[in-house]
Amino acid sequence: MTKLISDTAGPIINLFNQGGGVLWAISAVALIILLLASERLLFVTFNYRQHQTNAVNTWRNREDTRSWSAYRIREAILADNNLKLNNALWLIKVCVVVCPLLGLLGTVTGMISVFDVLSYSGTGNPRLMAAGIFQATIPTMAGMVVAIIGLVLRQQVLRIVQKKQRELAQQLYFEKRSTPRTLSSHIKEGA
Repeated sequence: MTKLISDTAGPIINLFNQGGGVLWAISAVALIILLLASERLLFVTFNYRQHQTNAVNTWRNREDTRSWSAYRIREAILADNNLKLNNALWLIKVCVVVCPLLGLLGTVTGMISVFDVLSYSGTGNPRLMAAGIFQATIPTMAGMVVAIIGLVLRQQVLRIVQKKQRELAQQLYFEKRSTPRTLSSHIKEGA
């Protein structure tokens, strides 16, 4: 078992060392994306059910569900629950945007390494330049891969959140008045 772990971890650590420090940063952002997406999925799956039940009970216990103020109260309940559902989605989006930028930073640092080798040895030794080129390309690829995976994860979580939002909106049924009161009918009644 130890041999299997060392055989697997050795090349991964070597890849990270050759990719530079930016690759470690991209991995940290990928871990943050996974943790945030997992937290949202767990919240929506397990904890949100109680919030949804409380909101529906609050609405159904109201005597007035047909007036303008009741409509505004319904909107406030929906907005409060939407905030609970969308809590960390903005942070996932920021992490997804940061990943390609970190990849670009890895490209720049790798190219600086290539130019540094060129200034010392000239163009005669391609083997020395290969490490810098490797350091320039691997973080770019890793940043793009993490960004794509993060984008897909965020979209899946967002789809589930929007489904929960629609369910709650349907459960908080708003009944409009049977005879709408317009300004002209209100003036006629007062005259």
